[in-house]
Amino acid sequence: MHIAILTFDAFNELDSLLAFGILNRIRRPGWRVTLSSPTQSVTSMNGLVVHSQSTLAQASEADVVLVGSGMKTREIAADASLLSQIRLDPTRQLIGAQCSGTLLLAKLGLLGKIPACTDLLTKPWVVEAGVEVLDQPFYAAGNVATAGGCLSSQYLAAWVIARKEGLEAARSALHYVAPVGEKDDYVNRALNNIRPYL
Repeated sequence: MHIAILTFDAFNELDSLLAFGILNRIRRPGWRVTLSSPTQSVTSMNGLVVHSQSTLAQASEADVVLVGSGMKTREIAADASLLSQIRLDPTRQLIGAQCSGTLLLAKLGLLGKIPACTDLLTKPWVVEAGVEVLDQPFYAAGNVATAGGCLSSQYLAAWVIARKEGLEAARSALHYVAPVGEKDDYVNRALNNIRPYL
């Protein structure tokens, strides 16, 4: 099971790294989560440099692909050469995006008539791309999911775990990262957001 998190220059650390951390709570042979980038390293919007663990070509073959957001997403969405390297297929992959990553799914033609979630800054661009934007943190239709807001990465991660390993595995992963004294409320709120789409 390879889960690739597409991560580009000027990426939002919360989107890529929170999902990375939660998804890595699953400990079983073959479960692998990577940051996938077009270059060997990328620098976040706040100056954090991370090394890519897989290529865009490898992400195209992954079982799950999540697309994080960043300050340069509009530039990436306009770069036909870069977009052509991202080949995703919802008939064989779970695909999710968060915030401005939703714009990339729209530009790749993966949303069609599916409504989507995104952040408030990106909303006009996603609407301009012909996608209805919902005022909620998470939405999924079949194998495609979107989330809006930096901290909604927990919902994407939980959705992936629930789809691939079951709801109890998702509950356990969320419980591990939830704040002490709030664990039940935190986990229940997260699962209530994804349960209608499982």
